[in-house]
Amino acid sequence: MFNQVTQNILRELATGDFCSGEQLGEANGVSRAAIGKHIQALVQLGLDIYSVTGKGYRLSAPVELLDVEAIKSAQDVALPSPVVVESVIDSTNNWVKQQISSGALNNSPSGTTVFSEAQTAGRGRRGKQWVSPLGASLYLSTHWRFEQGISATSGLSLVVGIAIVEALTELGVPNLGLKWPNDVYYQGRKLAGILVELEGQGSDSCDIIIGAGINVHLPESVTQDIDQPYADIHEVGLSLSRNHIAGRILSHLIKLLNEFELSGFSAFVERWHQHDCFIGQHVQLQMGQRQVTGIAKGVDTQGGLLLEVDQQIQSFFGGEISLRKLSS
Repeated sequence: MFNQVTQNILRELATGDFCSGEQLGEANGVSRAAIGKHIQALVQLGLDIYSVTGKGYRLSAPVELLDVEAIKSAQDVALPSPVVVESVIDSTNNWVKQQISSGALNNSPSGTTVFSEAQTAGRGRRGKQWVSPLGASLYLSTHWRFEQGISATSGLSLVVGIAIVEALTELGVPNLGLKWPNDVYYQGRKLAGILVELEGQGSDSCDIIIGAGINVHLPESVTQDIDQPYADIHEVGLSLSRNHIAGRILSHLIKLLNEFELSGFSAFVERWHQHDCFIGQHVQLQMGQRQVTGIAKGVDTQGGLLLEVDQQIQSFFGGEISLRKLSS
């Protein structure tokens, strides 16, 4: 249950002040019992809310809600397409997919972007769940149309990773790295993930959905659902606005997508190598039932992973491939 009343309650609680159930009920024309159900819906979405008799409900810490104008104010590129903020949706990639299938983006230039405060069915590569608590991180998807077709998108997910790393580095986040093909690491733990999906491929052009999730300040109540070492921006010790982070990441993403569309991935190989946290390491690739071990040698001009296997350099692309570091 997330409707206008829930949204109103969220905005009242976001300041971190106490809000009485009676006042919330009067302001929204519902009973105190109904307010309790809306509070529970917010808790289920990952908010840490507690109540004190005689005072009401309060968040354990204030939450900065996303705002389109605040996001745009942090950008330094003009966006010809809209930026949308949703409160709760299943996934931002699905939102863009629905816009494409409905024809809503047919006459729009590339760059339409949606942010959501929470996702109920966020996902990463290979169908894995992406834990998406409300107000705790950034979840976004951008639509981009490649007029040259699917062949022009080789290496795209790597460029998105570069955009995120360069934006966060600019904001002062240190010790960032990239894991091929779609992860951003902080001190060896996953800080952000990328999911690029093809939708509505035509004979000459294709629509691409570029999704990303960036951990900002994950509450302890959801971290038990994360099945790998993780990191968030909060632990770095920087006091950064979520809206500002969103605007800077979107600015870098749009700039790099425009450059990528003109030049392809070959223009980004050296930038990837600057941040590649696996280069020179003994690694293992898992491709279905097949495993390949070798020394990571970076990436080629198409975005393929280069591995030295039996003293020969081989290139690997996409599919169900996982990469992990081996002890040397």
